[in-house]
Amino acid sequence: MTQIDFYILPDTTLDARLGFACRLAETIHRKGFRLHLHAEDEAMAKLIDERLWTFKPESYLPHAVVGSEMAATVPVTIGWQGPPDPAREMDPDMAMLNLHPEIPEWFSRFSRVAEIINQHQDVLTAKRECWRIYKQRGYPVTPHHLPAQG
Repeated sequence: MTQIDFYILPDTTLDARLGFACRLAETIHRKGFRLHLHAEDEAMAKLIDERLWTFKPESYLPHAVVGSEMAATVPVTIGWQGPPDPAREMDPDMAMLNLHPEIPEWFSRFSRVAEIINQHQDVLTAKRECWRIYKQRGYPVTPHHLPAQG
């Protein structure tokens, strides 16, 4: 069964949310998982793509937007429409970082799903509903309250 982790940030900005998403993506990759970042739309996918190139000057996280030539060869993909590989069943080495306000229908194909909540009211409202749905369906949900960066 898919394990769900909610990372709860004290910040309110999209910038803080995306910055944490990049750091979490790097951690997930280092642990040996392949990762799909599910964005809200194409604009957010492009923003995440740009951030992954620049968030940490001393490292490189191999990634590509779904549909590009490189997407099949890198361990980290970014998309906003459907799953990165629609034919693939649940893969124990595949995780998803969901930055979309809703839960994609195909989330259970991943062994792990990470949700990032910041203190922006729209994000809080959407992710509270996601939490409720996961719990209602019987998925194990773990909250991680992160301290303020100082």
